[in-house]
Amino acid sequence: MNAEILVVDDETTIADLVEVYLKNEGYTVHKFYNGTDALDCVQRQNLDLAILDVMLPDMDGFTLCQRIREDHLFPIIMLTARVEDMDKIMGLTLGADDYITKPFNPLELVARVKTQLRRYTRYNTGEAAPQEVTEYDFRGLQISKATHKCILFGEELSLTPLEFSILWYLCQRRGNVVSSEELFEAVWGEKYMDSNNTVMSHIARLREKMHEPSRKPKFIKTVWGVGYTIE
Repeated sequence: MNAEILVVDDETTIADLVEVYLKNEGYTVHKFYNGTDALDCVQRQNLDLAILDVMLPDMDGFTLCQRIREDHLFPIIMLTARVEDMDKIMGLTLGADDYITKPFNPLELVARVKTQLRRYTRYNTGEAAPQEVTEYDFRGLQISKATHKCILFGEELSLTPLEFSILWYLCQRRGNVVSSEELFEAVWGEKYMDSNNTVMSHIARLREKMHEPSRKPKFIKTVWGVGYTIE
């Protein structure tokens, strides 16, 4: 797959390293050292994925991520030396799909890129497993795996591929409680870690897009100490 990948990092050595490893995989790399030039590229190019540093000279990576998410759904990976949980939660809540801290193994980064691209490709081609239910419609929520569209009370929601996958998985198990571990391993396809806040961050973002009140959500409900459910 000759994917178009945006790399934004003000540390030239890291940006160059990432570029080399991605080009070795056959990807086309658009490399920038600040957010302004990166946003310019986002408007001009049809990108498939972005890797964003948090600490940039003109705007932080969180702002850049938010600006990109206003018009684009391709995967975003945050790459930064900041390791605090709140930074991770903020990035994921603003629309990032993954978060890797420095120093990092370039081969791990490439593996994460491939995982995100596979998921994004499936999302855009509308693949659906044979003999599966491909649509749910209840209480004003319509979600279709065939078209990858989600409509809530007549309004189409702009969901990222991960947000769609989370909502779809919960709808598939409607009435059952799904643990964070099960949800993470089913959607992300990776082993769940006890300290992982990724699921919580994406659920919060999903509820926000669904205009759900945080204390008494109508659709995605939290079963404290167990997981999440759609009733």
